[in-house]
Amino acid sequence: MKFKKLSYPYILFMLIFIVAPIALVIYYSITTGALKELAGPEITFEYFIKFFKSKYMIVLWDSIKLAFKATIICLLVGYPMAYWIAKTDVKFRNFMILLVMLPMWMNFLLRSYAWVNILSKNGILNSVLVNFGMEPVKLIYTETAVLIGMIYNFLPFMILPIYTVIEKIDNSLIEAASDLGANDFQTFWKVIFPMSIPGVITGITMVFIPAISTFEISALLGGNKFNLIGNVIEHQFRIVGDWHYGSAMSIVVMILILISTMITNKYSENDEKTGGGLW
Repeated sequence: MKFKKLSYPYILFMLIFIVAPIALVIYYSITTGALKELAGPEITFEYFIKFFKSKYMIVLWDSIKLAFKATIICLLVGYPMAYWIAKTDVKFRNFMILLVMLPMWMNFLLRSYAWVNILSKNGILNSVLVNFGMEPVKLIYTETAVLIGMIYNFLPFMILPIYTVIEKIDNSLIEAASDLGANDFQTFWKVIFPMSIPGVITGITMVFIPAISTFEISALLGGNKFNLIGNVIEHQFRIVGDWHYGSAMSIVVMILILISTMITNKYSENDEKTGGGLW
């Protein structure tokens, strides 16, 4: 019983900083804000209807597509890197993980702003291209620039969980596959990859969720020419001042994130039960 009391500060923290803000967003999303005499705010779903009929649905769809692209590219780049690090000699492994985590020690905005200097018209990239006699490229304030910023900022979140799972795979299983006549590719495809699926699922979740809701990256690298749903929500809260409409948008994004998390968790649970899902 005395150990149960140790959880009270954590419960209080969750109530104040997680439950209360979510409840407040839900409250604003379903009320008009117009006070009647004694009745209080009116319950309505007009802001959800307004959102589903607006042009912002296209922005939401673009945000989902771009987050999906960033997640797939992070997976294609991050999995080989995680596998390579996990199979590297132990004395170099910690140093390589340090290199992966090092950019995360810097402020998120500073990391994103650095890419403005790299991709801008007179930035580092175009200076290098011009010095080699090539034409400068137009990347800043485009979808490609936003995608690059997402991949750069979220790639470590794909690498680390996959590395953790692969590094813990019992080497005797790999030796058993080799003894049974499997070549390197068959060993990877039949043993290593299926057992690393939980790490892949975790990485996909950790990349897709912040990618779909980000607004700093698209604000800096996309400018006013390319906005995501996060920028639209921020605009409603900070510029327009319509907290009710912004809250309704936030709830829709939260539901999408919840659905994606439930789907990935379902696959993760199936893999743990079957030892690799389809394999």
